[in-house]
Amino acid sequence: MPKSKRDKKVSLTKTSKKGLEVKQNLIEELRKCVDTYKYLFTFSVANMRNNKLKDIRNGWKHSRMFFGKNKVMMVALGRSPTDEYKDNLHQVSKHLKGEVGLLFTNRTKEEVIEWFLKFKETDFARAGNKATFTVSLDMGPLEQFPHSMEPQLRQLGLPTALKKGVVTLVSDYEVCKEGDVLTPEQARVLKLFGYTMAEFKVTIRSVWHAETGEFEQLVEDAEGLADDEMKEEEDEDAEGDD
Repeated sequence: MPKSKRDKKVSLTKTSKKGLEVKQNLIEELRKCVDTYKYLFTFSVANMRNNKLKDIRNGWKHSRMFFGKNKVMMVALGRSPTDEYKDNLHQVSKHLKGEVGLLFTNRTKEEVIEWFLKFKETDFARAGNKATFTVSLDMGPLEQFPHSMEPQLRQLGLPTALKKGVVTLVSDYEVCKEGDVLTPEQARVLKLFGYTMAEFKVTIRSVWHAETGEFEQLVEDAEGLADDEMKEEEDEDAEGDD
């Protein structure tokens, strides 16, 4: 009789007792979801915002969502056909890179894709984002700001001065050009003036069918999907998961 794929012993070495327990609990939760739900989707997040991801979790309380701890999730699902928890789950693990997560649900592929296509929200850009359009400010009074803000605006690079107690731009000023990689100062100025350039959105990338074990890739992985900073965090969080 072939050995059951559920009969797996997971070794998590070089991990503190508390950290080991947390990771083992996560592995058990993930495998329980594999056994419970009909579909497993992978998704990626653009312009990550914790509050907006929380809104999605609230909207999908009937399902289970996991985000972060990519290496631990890969251990739970299996990285190859020889150690995967169920057929073809190693295909899911291949796509756990960067800002991606897992969605376990009984909703159909069509329902999931339609819902997430509609869920998009604009937000203020952060340093490192690209400017989506050019922003220029005309010289003149900036009456929306109290006089106490003038030094801060000047520190951000704006040519400002106080004139009769009113914050005033003494010359035209270009905040950014379309395509610029924004500096912290530019991002701060854009936020102060109410310009939103970032769009939080979730892209459904693949689906795994529990009943058949079929894996279906819905969106090609974008080049550079993995974020270097997140990879470093994952390496630290999941040290010894191999």
